[in-house]
Amino acid sequence: MKSFLVCALEPSANLHLKEVLKTYRQEFGEFELFGIYDENLCQEFALSSKPLYSSHEFSAMGFVEIVPLIFKAKRAIKELVDLSFTQKMDAILCIDSPAFNIPFAKALKKANSKIKRIYYILPQVWAWKKGRIPIIEAHFDILGSILPLDEKFFNKSIYLGHPLLDEIKEFKDAKAINTLLSKRENEKIIAFLPGSRKSEIMRLMPIFRELAKKFQGEKILCIPSFNLNKLEIYGELGEFKIESHTPKLLKKADFAFICSGTATLEAALVGTPFILAYKAKAIDIFIAKLFVKLKYIGLANIFCDFAGKEALHPEFLQDEVSALNLYQAYNKYDYKAFFAKVAFLKEYLKFGSAKNLAKILNEI
Repeated sequence: MKSFLVCALEPSANLHLKEVLKTYRQEFGEFELFGIYDENLCQEFALSSKPLYSSHEFSAMGFVEIVPLIFKAKRAIKELVDLSFTQKMDAILCIDSPAFNIPFAKALKKANSKIKRIYYILPQVWAWKKGRIPIIEAHFDILGSILPLDEKFFNKSIYLGHPLLDEIKEFKDAKAINTLLSKRENEKIIAFLPGSRKSEIMRLMPIFRELAKKFQGEKILCIPSFNLNKLEIYGELGEFKIESHTPKLLKKADFAFICSGTATLEAALVGTPFILAYKAKAIDIFIAKLFVKLKYIGLANIFCDFAGKEALHPEFLQDEVSALNLYQAYNKYDYKAFFAKVAFLKEYLKFGSAKNLAKILNEI
């Protein structure tokens, strides 16, 4: 039975990890897990070991919120390096989170660790910090990319596929699209996805509450399962029904209003028209603008832009995010243009990544 040291700090990283572990078990059998990940995975996979730290301990958004976690991260890196020598490990799997995983890889190399290091979900160097490229290539043995455009920047990246194409089980077909376009307003299901972190939820929810009052049909709020015991951060919820499973909600919904993040790409692939709404601390936006030179912040729009295509969906940022602006954009939404570009995204991403990564883990 193989053992893996995993660093999955983000909620999305743990969702992707779950699919990889499920595939690994189906294809190759049992495994042991150590490191930082969602402790719920222990119960789900009946693991005897527990994480050194829960991934929820490292949840933060923006430059300001990350600062208090720096000292905890330094301590965790030292403990993880020690763990890699005291426990037999077949591979180290780092998922996303470059601010943590790159220093961790450096610490492993400095300690002369011989364990193979895999980086899954590479940093978005096409957006900023291209200087990380040689550092990443020097400190990781395998670079597992989930975006075809990564190969333009990394010399040794391997495109594994995109995890969402493993996790999304149902996609809207032409019949579903025609049904959507023929629905009356009072028959439509509108989804609201305000993000998963406390700060983004608290900024968007007052606007989403006001916006929800403008719709006559069913209104559903997406609350991740790990936030169901923290409903107070969402405020008054009388206007909404609640759903925790994002793909299921997006398949059901006729339209969605979504905070920036993986859910925007998820909606595009499922085939649910949506509008991106994003509010952050002013200082975070100021710092981001100094370093990030991208035309869009939504992943689907970024992919379209790289391919020389027009944006897939509208984006509203900071003070532009108001109930009035979002509702007006909804009323003049170009559905035909949206559905035409959805087909391009599926062709662009090609296939899922779980099977390819599980195979690499088994062969190490």
